[in-house]
Amino acid sequence: MHGLINRSIQNYFCANYGQRLWADVAARAGLDFTEFEAMMTYPDHVTPAVLEAVCAVLDRPRAEVMEDVGTFLVAQPGYEAVRRLLRFGGVSFSDFLQSLDDLPDRTRLALSELHLPPVELREDPDGQYSLICEAPLVGYGYLMMGVLRAMADDYGALVLLEHCGRSEGVEALKIILVEAEFSEGRRFELGARA
Repeated sequence: MHGLINRSIQNYFCANYGQRLWADVAARAGLDFTEFEAMMTYPDHVTPAVLEAVCAVLDRPRAEVMEDVGTFLVAQPGYEAVRRLLRFGGVSFSDFLQSLDDLPDRTRLALSELHLPPVELREDPDGQYSLICEAPLVGYGYLMMGVLRAMADDYGALVLLEHCGRSEGVEALKIILVEAEFSEGRRFELGARA
């Protein structure tokens, strides 16, 4: 798995629980190091081992941890590039939802070695949405819930999110857009300021 994913988990953990406790996670995960290199590739078994260790050290379920990591990736100062990449999806939260199918490709434009799992947005007849996530990593749907929750806040939208389960490597989310302009969203400009 790409080191950027592992480094993001490490950064989330250290920002919230400290470097000293991270050393416990690394030891419990069987790592012979404590710092992930963002541009390296790690064997696929490393990320699940790290997540299991995080959950054990924090005594929290994986669903909660993954959702928190997703929120962290969008809302944490220092991860502005992730927010910008997501905000290029559209001027409204509805536009952003419609752009999710293209997210893996947009990510590869920014970082060609990073391959995100495919996602597919489906609009239900009742105006609700379903997000289908091919999730080789258990809990990826919850990570996407955290991203969606943070992006809804970013756009000022009021949404209800529900994880609908996992089957055969696929996780599904239900998204109900209650109000598109519930509050004032965060300021966002496409171009850099001079």
